[in-house]
Amino acid sequence: MRSSENKQQARTTFGRTLLVCGVLVLLLIVVFIIASMLGSQRLPLTSSLCALTGASNCGLSPEQHAILFDLRLPRILLAGVVGMCLAAAGAAYQALLRNPLAEPYLLGVSNGAAVGTMMALVFFGAHEWSRPLLAFAGALLATIFVYQLARGRAGTTPERLILAGIIVTTFLSSAIVFLTALMDATRIRSFTFWLLGDLSGATTSLLALTFVVALAGVALLAAHARPLNLMMLGERDAFDLGVETSRVRITVFVAASLLVGASVASSGSVGYVGLVVPHLVRLSFGGDNRLVIVAAALAGAAFVIFADTVARTIIAPRELPVGAITALIGAPLFIYLLRK
Repeated sequence: MRSSENKQQARTTFGRTLLVCGVLVLLLIVVFIIASMLGSQRLPLTSSLCALTGASNCGLSPEQHAILFDLRLPRILLAGVVGMCLAAAGAAYQALLRNPLAEPYLLGVSNGAAVGTMMALVFFGAHEWSRPLLAFAGALLATIFVYQLARGRAGTTPERLILAGIIVTTFLSSAIVFLTALMDATRIRSFTFWLLGDLSGATTSLLALTFVVALAGVALLAAHARPLNLMMLGERDAFDLGVETSRVRITVFVAASLLVGASVASSGSVGYVGLVVPHLVRLSFGGDNRLVIVAAALAGAAFVIFADTVARTIIAPRELPVGAITALIGAPLFIYLLRK
């Protein structure tokens, strides 16, 4: 009897997950199409949709074709992948640490990845592989250090975790200032813009690497959704229920740090995505991580694509950092959620 009830519940959860994710995929497609049309030069809707399907002779001029496929599509795809990485990592951190304020930016993980990326650019600029590698190392070290710093005799509390995140973020910000001082004046402006979130420098190899990391990282986190559900009750209770808490903790930390490192290496620090998006998903669809992690990844992709579209159109032909737009949207929204 119990077994049949569990199977029925699993089928219900699976069906609900498919429905929610289907709706979010449709939303992502709509946002993707709108972002493709908008910019400092608007493209014709019918001809652009025709070109996106792979058809030829759609009526786009050579300049419009280059704008769509060489400039906008790589940037939109990168924005979607970055949003997917940050939102999924934020959902995982919040579940693992049982803290609704846990987020890559607030925990100092993004700054750790930024320091690693800047070290790669300053000391190993000729090797493109060094950016994601050192970004991942910086994110992982920052995560471990914050977690260890927040641990006390009574365990890790939300207050200690946020305080540890602030301390580490402040220290890493000083390291970023030091590394910036090592650069020449012509590079400082571009690096400052990059630190606030810059999607304009997408390369094919970096986009492909970030996309592969995003798929692997989200899949790994989703595979550990059920243990995360149990660990939200407390690590001791989860261990009594058969969860290998140490293995799950290490796996989630590594996967989330990998996602944050890949995101920061390709786009800089984009804040509030990993904080606000998982909150909205949980408020809308419940707290089951089997749904939350995948839904947050899709919603995060749509959110960053929308924010980047605003960033490159609101004062066109100039651009704003995408991190400034996510903060302008995310901070008031988070204040509203906090008051609720």
